Amino acid sequence: MVDGEMFLEVDLLKAEKKAMRDGYGEGLVEAGRRNPNVVALVADLMESTRTDLFRKEFPQRFFEMGISEQNMMGVAAGMAVSGKVPFVNSFACFSPGRNWEQLRISVCLSGNNVKVIGGHAGVGNGTDGGNQQMYEDIALARVLPNLTVVVPADYEQAKKMTLAIADFRGPVYMRMTKPPRAVVTTVGTPLTIGRAQVFREGKDVTVIACGAMVYEALLAAEELAPEVDVEVINVHTIKPLDKETIVRSVTKTKKVVVAEEHSIIGGLAGAVAELFAEERPTKMRRVGMRDRFGESGEPEELLTHFGMTKKEIIEKIKELI
Repeated sequence: MVDGEMFLEVDLLKAEKKAMRDGYGEGLVEAGRRNPNVVALVADLMESTRTDLFRKEFPQRFFEMGISEQNMMGVAAGMAVSGKVPFVNSFACFSPGRNWEQLRISVCLSGNNVKVIGGHAGVGNGTDGGNQQMYEDIALARVLPNLTVVVPADYEQAKKMTLAIADFRGPVYMRMTKPPRAVVTTVGTPLTIGRAQVFREGKDVTVIACGAMVYEALLAAEELAPEVDVEVINVHTIKPLDKETIVRSVTKTKKVVVAEEHSIIGGLAGAVAELFAEERPTKMRRVGMRDRFGESGEPEELLTHFGMTKKEIIEKIKELI
């Protein structure tokens, strides 16, 4: 059976809602306990990024850098050279948004062991307006050589992924959103960097999703059953992409919908489309942010307004079927 087998224990309609950043904060503390070289840097967003938990337990290994994201990335690169495992924390609109050049040169070019955490991505900063809503970060990160890009699906997976990337050697970008979202995995659900998870097997169409859109994909699949047999894949690692699992699925279904809380340009959909163009041309539809900036509103309102819910996934599935 596939990595996602343990998922079957979760009742979608009764799934608990917890914030990914809470799982991250707890995971970072545990990573710090396991490895004394783990350190945390933050750009004036301690409580928002849940790094206050790390500061409480390891005050000597916590560094408040102030509103200086570019400097923070450079300092983290230096720490990595000296043997530390630095976790760089900010909102995704600032990191990798504001400090992309420093990430490119100081971290990725040299392969420095820095972990970049982009919080409040997608609609996470909804009420702060379009300038702080980040729908382009996966595209920005995915293009950088040497950089692994991961997007946990929920609280539990954010916690596991934090521990996994702490042990992983090399630069990593991890993306999370802010609001409490349904927890679709369990404590026992395995997680391996670079390996996608088939959370639901089907034969008619494949839905490939990442982040909180995994839950929306599963809801869509439940609603369409038994009329349409939908396979749902959680791609928590955007780069390197698990080509084998994806190609095997679409070889069976011959149709695919990609869903992400990100621009439909350059993110998960872009990675999947590139794969299909080279390996197996496939009918495909995209659910995500269209070619535009965000606007002020509550996160759940924005998801509906911008068309990133199970409704749009169902519509795209029906187009293909």
